[in-house]
Amino acid sequence: MQKLLLSLLLMGFVQVAFSQARIRPATKPFEISGLVRDSLTGQPIAKASVRLNFDKMGLYTDTTGSFAIMLTPAEYTLVISSVGYRPFRTRVNLNRDTRFDVKLMSVAKELEEVVISTQSVDQNISRPLLGVTQLNIKTIKKLPAIMGEVDVLRSLQMLPGVTSVGEASNGVNIRGGAVDQNLIMLDDAPILNPTHLFGLFSVFPPDAVSGMELYKGTTPARFGGRAAAVLDISMSNPSLEKFSLQGGVSFVANRLTAEIPLVKNKVGLLVTGRGAFNDFAFQWGPEKLRNIKAQFGDAAAKLFWRINEKNTFSLSNYVSTDFFQTDLLGGINNINSTSTQYAYNTLNFTGKWLKVINDRLDMQTVAVYSRYRPDILLPELNSDNKVEISSEILQRQFKVNFNYVPNRTHKIEWGVQAMHYQIQPGELIPGSNQRVNPRRVPTENSLETALHIEDEITLNPKTTLSVGLRYSYFMQLGPLAVRTYQAGSTLSEGTVIDSTFYQSGKIIQTYGGFEPRLGFKYSLDEQSSVKLGYNMMRQYMQVISNTTTPLPTSRWATSSPHIRPQVSQLFTAGYFRNLKNNIYEFSVEGYYRLTDNILDFKPGADFLLQDYIETQVLQGQSKSYGLELMMTKKRGELTGWVNYTYSRVFNQINQGPRFFERINDGKWYPANFDRPHNLNLSLNFSENKFHNFSLTFTYGTGRPYTTPNGFVSFQGKAYPYYAERNQSRIKDYHRLDFSWQINNPTLKDKRWLGSWIFTVYNLYGRKNQYSVFLRTKGTAYETFQLQIFASPIVSLAYNFKFM
Repeated sequence: MQKLLLSLLLMGFVQVAFSQARIRPATKPFEISGLVRDSLTGQPIAKASVRLNFDKMGLYTDTTGSFAIMLTPAEYTLVISSVGYRPFRTRVNLNRDTRFDVKLMSVAKELEEVVISTQSVDQNISRPLLGVTQLNIKTIKKLPAIMGEVDVLRSLQMLPGVTSVGEASNGVNIRGGAVDQNLIMLDDAPILNPTHLFGLFSVFPPDAVSGMELYKGTTPARFGGRAAAVLDISMSNPSLEKFSLQGGVSFVANRLTAEIPLVKNKVGLLVTGRGAFNDFAFQWGPEKLRNIKAQFGDAAAKLFWRINEKNTFSLSNYVSTDFFQTDLLGGINNINSTSTQYAYNTLNFTGKWLKVINDRLDMQTVAVYSRYRPDILLPELNSDNKVEISSEILQRQFKVNFNYVPNRTHKIEWGVQAMHYQIQPGELIPGSNQRVNPRRVPTENSLETALHIEDEITLNPKTTLSVGLRYSYFMQLGPLAVRTYQAGSTLSEGTVIDSTFYQSGKIIQTYGGFEPRLGFKYSLDEQSSVKLGYNMMRQYMQVISNTTTPLPTSRWATSSPHIRPQVSQLFTAGYFRNLKNNIYEFSVEGYYRLTDNILDFKPGADFLLQDYIETQVLQGQSKSYGLELMMTKKRGELTGWVNYTYSRVFNQINQGPRFFERINDGKWYPANFDRPHNLNLSLNFSENKFHNFSLTFTYGTGRPYTTPNGFVSFQGKAYPYYAERNQSRIKDYHRLDFSWQINNPTLKDKRWLGSWIFTVYNLYGRKNQYSVFLRTKGTAYETFQLQIFASPIVSLAYNFKFM
């Protein structure tokens, strides 16, 4: 009976379902059709791809740019694309026949998003310079940034040939050069310490920077004083027409920038400031971090005066300050301190007058004042007194530069410059502590002058030659006492035989020489070229450090009778090709650099408050070589670049047969920043003006470090013995970052432009090593690693602009 009832119920259900299916009317299809044209010319675009719901299968437009397809009613995503154009996307609720008149924008007509050009879109293949990169600040702001802080130096490390020793590095290493071998300038003023908080953030205010040029190959003759590379960062000129206000708020810092027209079309003022006072967050961390205090700030201002059509004048100012306190470090000079405080600041001024003499000749006159002051403060136990160790570097510079274009085949530049250096290496100020004697290291004074001339010559439509020559002359000046050491002996306290005191202004030592700069370009066709280059540079001021990356308080020293200037020679060659109307750029560059008179520290060296620094260092030579490949997509919905670098850096120190006159037994050894393999990927996807997605990936070989070769027993104790330097390596480094920028989602007030930036730094939580420490246990040792960012760091920042 139950089976019968179940059968009847099932038959009834089938009959009802069948009858409903019979009486339901058939769904009527509707047509989606359209015409696809070029937005500028109005010409139809044939073979444009038409896809629905992002399916791989679709259809193409015919020779007239038309398409048509029949579909059942539903909601679809329609995507129309063609090579060289920005795709068109829209959502369609299909309930009737729908037609689209689509105009695609050619990406060839867009502004370049990745690498900007100051002369022409193909200058990478047309100019005779190698290793020159110009980055747009808009591109830098799109890269994922740690804790939402836009960082110029970190963006540089996404380029081929630019690396660092780790995430807390006080600078960058460029093509085998040390950190101090880079000339970094902000509006022509030198920046000796380019980072805040020991390398976590760069010091450059992002809203006041208009762009930057990195010269890592052929360097123009107007630049000198460093052995490796030049980073020239320009501040924006203020608007002369309308007031604007922009700024941002992030977990790390807050910033605000104003552009104020003082006299319309004549005088304008730009003012920017940034401050970070969020060190209260350390209270949430482990107990050993709760006494840490970390604060930084920077500010800049620029006054621009358009005197007339042929004369402009600008005055810019930059100031930065840092404060960092920790009790995790040991005391200094047996001072019983509760903590160690680092306070360092920069103060720069630049005055610039540009005069256009005629249509072919202009003159630029620049005056610079720069002061960098790093201090170490030691608060004493059970006292309000602070023992201070202060130092200061003062630079004053004046230069005049002329640009002359007599015809289409010559671009001539010449000029003269003079720089005065005054370095106070260290002063111990005990305050009220009577047990500590005050001490002052003698001040170093020097003068560097230079002449330069350069001509870019177009020999024929395919061949261009750049010929530059710089002559630099350095003088170390008194007052200063200079030691004489025994001939052929190690420079030490025990080999001093005499001392000579030079009065103020007297010349102690001179160095100088020519610095040729050559660049050659031959065009294979309109889209490709080969280039060759040669570059010589002399460096008369260098940092003295025995750490992996120089601290902000590291000592600087000029050349002297016992410290010779560094001289670098760079040979470069490259092949460059542009594709698809200059949308894509491909390049491969090789280089070889040889640097004489590099500095490295003796075993056990101590630089703090050292009167005669030459007793703590050795000089030798460095060689580096590498191959760089890069592919860039500069325009379109998806932009970015991928690059790979293979490079090596080796040092050799061999001043004599004795142990303290050589390093690594006089053999070549890897430099601290020798990282053979580096891979960088940066992608930026901008579907529309409201959303922007960025993804970056970086990989690098781990840097070298030194481990003991064995142990020596003495009086029953085992001591590590180091015979080699940098024979081990930390683990390889890799990291993935992501950011999502939402621009002005409401659009209620077009004068107020706002954007939210969501960032995840170290997306998959790679535990990258920064340093490895050794602890001996009997005749063995244990290793401990330091990690800076060992987990994903999520941040949210808000940026705004009011016009």
